[in-house]
Amino acid sequence: MPHVLLIGKEAEVTLAIAARLRERDSTTELAAGSAEALRMLRRRHFDVVITHPDTAVEDDLALDEEVRCVRPGVRTIFLSPRTTPEEIIAALRARVFICFTPPFDPDQIATIAMQAATERDWRRDIEVVSAQPAWVSLRVNCRLLSAERLITFLNELRPDVPGEQREALISAFREILLNAMEHGAGFDPEKVVEVAAVRTARALVFYVRDPGAGFQRENLAHAALANPPEDPVAHLAERERKGLRPGGYGLLLAKNVVDELIFSEFGNEVLMVKHTA
Repeated sequence: MPHVLLIGKEAEVTLAIAARLRERDSTTELAAGSAEALRMLRRRHFDVVITHPDTAVEDDLALDEEVRCVRPGVRTIFLSPRTTPEEIIAALRARVFICFTPPFDPDQIATIAMQAATERDWRRDIEVVSAQPAWVSLRVNCRLLSAERLITFLNELRPDVPGEQREALISAFREILLNAMEHGAGFDPEKVVEVAAVRTARALVFYVRDPGAGFQRENLAHAALANPPEDPVAHLAERERKGLRPGGYGLLLAKNVVDELIFSEFGNEVLMVKHTA
């Protein structure tokens, strides 16, 4: 049974997360603050620590360092009132499991905490190759949970982009990333996808490279992007014939959200460009 320690006995969102965790048969305990949390960690093992929703990332990183000295295997989930690109990069380098800012979703956070509690090789799932606020390069293992963690980090990386625009762009990036992991790597956790997020003065750029052999546009009959105008669901029959899961709208969604969607010659590299000015 997962053991989760939440910091913030008086915080409404903390109590809501604790309630959701108990519904999922998790053992939960609450600490008033960081000092009490460290005392509790010295007394017993916890799988996951969820930080106070009012503490800054800088303070959570200092706590995380102390937590790992006491319990090296603990997964930490940061709740913070706000973040900066520099703080998200620091959290990635410190191998924090995931970061959230308001509005907090107790159900989502509880679900992630339960998944984190059972993960064993999570530390090597997201590797920082190089990072500065304007350009972050990562290598990500091809697992669905790794993808969801990365998407959350990248969403928090760009607080300067208006909410609706950022949400649409991140949704499009998610589709491209999952496409790369599924079709380029077969969700093989031993394979990695290379990702870069670049902020220019006038655009946001995402780069994704999968380890597969690539594709040619004429071989995309299973994707909605290839549908003729007179038959917008033609790809569904092709997916059923090939035994693929329902879907196939990822590339079309991305194309409709970004200003430029550029594929390499072999089709295993993608550039997504969204003009912001």
